[in-house]
Amino acid sequence: MHEWLDSYEARDWQTTGEGTVRYALVGLGWWTTDVALPAIEGSDLGETTVLVSGSAAKAERIASEHGVEHGTDYDGFHDGDHEGAYDAVYVGTPNATHLEFVESAAELGKPVICEKPMEATVERAERMVEACESAGVPLMVAYRMQTDPAVRRARELVESGFLGEPVSVYGNNSQPLLEMIPNEDQWRLDPDLTGYGTSVMDLGIYSINTTRFLLRRDPIAVQSRLSSVGEPFDDVPDERSSFLLALEDDVHMVSTASQNGYEDTRLQLTGTEGRIELRPAFHGECSLHLARDDRSVSIEHDAFGAEEEMREEFDYFADRVLTGAEIHPDGNHGLTDMRIVRAIHRAGERDASVRLRE
Repeated sequence: MHEWLDSYEARDWQTTGEGTVRYALVGLGWWTTDVALPAIEGSDLGETTVLVSGSAAKAERIASEHGVEHGTDYDGFHDGDHEGAYDAVYVGTPNATHLEFVESAAELGKPVICEKPMEATVERAERMVEACESAGVPLMVAYRMQTDPAVRRARELVESGFLGEPVSVYGNNSQPLLEMIPNEDQWRLDPDLTGYGTSVMDLGIYSINTTRFLLRRDPIAVQSRLSSVGEPFDDVPDERSSFLLALEDDVHMVSTASQNGYEDTRLQLTGTEGRIELRPAFHGECSLHLARDDRSVSIEHDAFGAEEEMREEFDYFADRVLTGAEIHPDGNHGLTDMRIVRAIHRAGERDASVRLRE
């Protein structure tokens, strides 16, 4: 088994160790303050210089607590407050509000890293891509799994033939949302803010995008079943979700996702010669489990949780901004995921297979 692992390089994407990208962080929910902000503080190539919230007082208070130079509100950001104090923008607001901040950042000529899913609908995500392309600024979608060392090692193994020919994929991503955030009025349960639904948009997208990254194959058709049985989920169609994706080269993928389940994340790829499993996969502390030739091995990354994943993501983005190198995953990559999610919801509504392309 060791011959498959000897050549691994943790930051195979890194091209520079010099320079600093100064960030404006837009949206000061718990993910930004508890994960993204400390991730940038621990990064090699980043610094937070501006915080942006719906409340200027909140932004200034959190800025003071973290030693950040400036705080402003959303209107101030749109008006260009402190634009000389930052080089790039991180957008971490609810899905349906991403577009307005990305458009303003593009008008200011600032590279953008935007949380996934890109927006509430495909059409609004397309407008984001158009705004950045018209302004000539980079847009990266924040798929942190793509810079996670375990995932990158898994892709190296796939490309080196560890699986043989890929055959099937199984994914799951579930969490008890209302235990984590005990508020039935939160935005993830509001269709005007979350978009097509809650479980596929927020959780299922991890299985979809990580599989696309690992196998370099996209879905061509989908089937799905979506249901909501608990009263807090009455306004969204997918408290529970399952979907079958037919990928290129006849690889079959089955995945489930739920915002009202025991926390469990996994992604398993099976080929003609071996198996690669990420377990846990998506909520930090990603671990790699390999099997081939009647032998198995597990690889863990000490103290590598969500904050460390975000640190890698921000350093990757900064590396690309500083060197002018091509960014992946870009907006068009994220648009593919949005179209897949839309197709999953349409398939559930119609109880029929939906083709993504002929």
